[in-house]
Amino acid sequence: MRIAVIGYGGMGGWHCERIAQIEGLELAGIYDILEERRNAAEAKGIHAYASLEDLLADETVELVTVAIPNQLHKPVCIQAMEAGKNVVCEKPVCLDHEELQDMIDVAKANNVLFTVHQNRRWDEDYLVVKKLFEENTLGKIFRIESRVHGSRGIPGDWRNRKECGGGMVLDWGVHLLDQIMQMIPKKVVSIYSTLSFVTNEGCDDGFTVTIQFEDELTVVVEVGTSNFINMPRWYVLGENGSAVIEDWNINGKIVMVSDWEKRDAVPVVTAAGLTKTMAPRTNETIKEYPLPRVDTTINDYYYNVMAAIRGEEEQLIKHDEVMRVMKLMEALFESAEQNKVITDFEERCK
Repeated sequence: MRIAVIGYGGMGGWHCERIAQIEGLELAGIYDILEERRNAAEAKGIHAYASLEDLLADETVELVTVAIPNQLHKPVCIQAMEAGKNVVCEKPVCLDHEELQDMIDVAKANNVLFTVHQNRRWDEDYLVVKKLFEENTLGKIFRIESRVHGSRGIPGDWRNRKECGGGMVLDWGVHLLDQIMQMIPKKVVSIYSTLSFVTNEGCDDGFTVTIQFEDELTVVVEVGTSNFINMPRWYVLGENGSAVIEDWNINGKIVMVSDWEKRDAVPVVTAAGLTKTMAPRTNETIKEYPLPRVDTTINDYYYNVMAAIRGEEEQLIKHDEVMRVMKLMEALFESAEQNKVITDFEERCK
């Protein structure tokens, strides 16, 4: 199957390198609006189309990946689909749910596959937490915290411009929220969020959102770009124990109760007095375990796309899933801008 990539920036280049590793997928070439990027591709032996129209006119190209600034996703994806191409769009797929619906409608009208590159569904740190959740390893889980922290602010290109779809909600939030919604098949009860503008006034450079699910499950998702000391990537609390994943290298551990009967503890002496409630458990009442590991490869994304085009598999990144995350991000913005709790999210998704 021959594929072309529209946009030869950081992600476009990444896709080209990934495509070279996918058996059965052949890179036909790229197109970028900037001549220097077309020249850079050709210097690496990659064919560069002279124009977007030339790329879409290539009848040998069956699949197109769109990796350009966010505000351009909708028009370019629609142009490609109307040319009869199957389309993989980089995330966020577009800027709001109405744009997304237009793109879905065009895909259906032209009988082509349209999907989004939600590649972080294949991150091992996420899959480890998903495994703990689904297997009830910690007992009933009542709190999950998912964080990504950096200390360099927002990159100084279109990503820090609101009109271009910049900001951390659309950049990293779309990944982390997609992971949560995939992992937790429960109804959302409420949403409350705050945005930060520490390094950039034009759009959010960080956010924190608390999502209350049914069955008393609280999820906190946070992205920060002015954090010089990072908090753990994941922190998970269950009735029988806790788990922490420090980073993408899966450094961390599980600590679980081994003896519920022994509850007494030696009081901790603080500057203002004693506390028994916050004293740590003794070693004989808890046990530490290593985190499980999950085999994963991002190559499976493109294998699924090819199989879905051929009618052999259902596409993994589904339209309704993408729509639900888009509406979640919209609710997050609304909550932060109006300083209110959103309680009708499920109604918005009907």
